[in-house]
Amino acid sequence: MQSSRRKFIKGVGAASVLLATDTFAKPFNIIKDLKKISPNDKLRFATIGFGIQGHGDTRAALRNPDVEFVAAADLYDGRLIHAKEAFNKDLFTTRDYRQILDRKDIDAVIVATPDHWHDHISIAAMKAGKNVYCQKPMVQHIDEGHAMIDTWRKTGKTVQVGSQPSSGAAYAEARRLMSTGAIGDLNFIEATYDRYNALGAWTYSIPPDASPKTIDWDTFLGDAPKRPFDATRFFRWRNYRDYGTGVAGDLFVHLITGMHFATGAIGPERIFASGELSYWKDGRDVPDVMVTVLDYPDTEKHKKFQAVLRVNFANAGAIKNVTRIVGTEGEILWNAQGLTLTKRKLPKAPGYGAGESYATFSNEMQAEYKKEYDAKYSEADRVAPPVQEIKFETPKEDDPHAQHFKNFFDNVRKGSQETAQDPVFGFRAAAPALACNLSYFDKKIINWDPVAMKVKKK
Repeated sequence: MQSSRRKFIKGVGAASVLLATDTFAKPFNIIKDLKKISPNDKLRFATIGFGIQGHGDTRAALRNPDVEFVAAADLYDGRLIHAKEAFNKDLFTTRDYRQILDRKDIDAVIVATPDHWHDHISIAAMKAGKNVYCQKPMVQHIDEGHAMIDTWRKTGKTVQVGSQPSSGAAYAEARRLMSTGAIGDLNFIEATYDRYNALGAWTYSIPPDASPKTIDWDTFLGDAPKRPFDATRFFRWRNYRDYGTGVAGDLFVHLITGMHFATGAIGPERIFASGELSYWKDGRDVPDVMVTVLDYPDTEKHKKFQAVLRVNFANAGAIKNVTRIVGTEGEILWNAQGLTLTKRKLPKAPGYGAGESYATFSNEMQAEYKKEYDAKYSEADRVAPPVQEIKFETPKEDDPHAQHFKNFFDNVRKGSQETAQDPVFGFRAAAPALACNLSYFDKKIINWDPVAMKVKKK
């Protein structure tokens, strides 16, 4: 399928324009001002893909001052109607995202479509002069990442990848603590993102009017395999490899983003994933349980370490979704609510006598060993420093989603490309997650070059 993505159909559903009803405004008759936006003017943005994430992104963006939501694109008519109901009855809406890219009065677009459209629309938007906030994962397939990066560099546009939890206060504190060496040398990370409910497992509601008349099915398919209309695939697209990226692309990418943000890591060199479709056997073709092991090499930022990630959509036990970073002198454990730093250091002296070989020595050798031990280690050397526990509570006003957009909008105003998650950062988080899928479906270890950002051939 990946090779077919190189043969992308340029005519993006001509039927989408013909099917648009008169209730959808035409783009060019509402453009009033084509002047460039100055830092003192409102930034005007549009949302492309007005589903669950598109709604959430739009609301988060609007929690920032001096921005204006001016247009929405979606392939289901009901979402466009609701956009007017929820935000502005005069909002410009369209099925055809290209009508948004053609408008000169829009500064930025949010790309919140199914994953298989992320790269196509983001690249087209940058080439059309738009700044782009692209939902994670930045691309659906690893071989699409460099085209996104190249376009970003050539166009000079501001791009933010939307894995917003890392813009929260707890993540910032984890990063600060890691920079101070608070836990010694990093050696292990484990992180989970479990769920136990139907909606969390992507069994989303399907509207009663879903049909080929209300949905532009051909455009939705894009370069995915052609098939007859299927409302389940449209509204629950995350369940299918043709359009989504499974638990790895939806949730592992958040965990990897947080790990990289806190530690300064740029990626693993070996990835192995295993799992199964355990509970949600509803026709989906992606697993609902996945565990992956990622081996990170030595870098200037950190020592070699191993990371273990897990997603379980049928976890009927206690769900405590946290990231735990372990080092030689303690651990940092955090989630959105806060962080706990536990500092624990070994004494200099190893000790002897309890459950080890000392008791098997002859009496003479025990005496000789003790004499040498006492000469080598002082009393202070034999005592471990007291365990310290430091807690950080996330402030009530913390709003990672809005803060992530603030970083994006601030850089748009400055004409800067230095966002918190630029395309290089975004790809270095997405690629290992997508490699988990390669490992799972192909049943093999994936060797990755985190510097060149390419799969290594072996």
